[in-house]
Amino acid sequence: MRHKVHGRKLNRDTAHRNALRRNLVADLLVFEKITTTEAKARTIRPAAEKMITLAKRGLSSSSEQPASSIHARRLAAARLPNSRTQEGEDGSFEEVDVVRKLFEEIAPRYANRPGGYTRMVKIGRRPGDNADMAVVMLVED
Repeated sequence: MRHKVHGRKLNRDTAHRNALRRNLVADLLVFEKITTTEAKARTIRPAAEKMITLAKRGLSSSSEQPASSIHARRLAAARLPNSRTQEGEDGSFEEVDVVRKLFEEIAPRYANRPGGYTRMVKIGRRPGDNADMAVVMLVED
């Protein structure tokens, strides 16, 4: 029995589960909307919310204490992959720095919001294996 056991295993070992969580959070921050299974979506939502809160804390303390801002960036860099490849509008591919986008674009957008930066919308079942699917997106103000 798994009474009061926190977290989902997602049929993966610990290292694979952590890598999956890091990559899905990075994809969510770069693309701002991802489609995944409902179990994975429920797993990454708290991690994404915590990363945005960390970035907001780094932004708010940058004027008073620059060392605190650098510390927040280093914590985010330790918890996220360095970059993601994103396709541009003209069809070319470009490297996006995940931490830079988090601190310079996403965190200022939610500066006055006390929480609830993500939304999960269930979209039905996947045809291949009948898995419950969901879209995780960053909310708009």
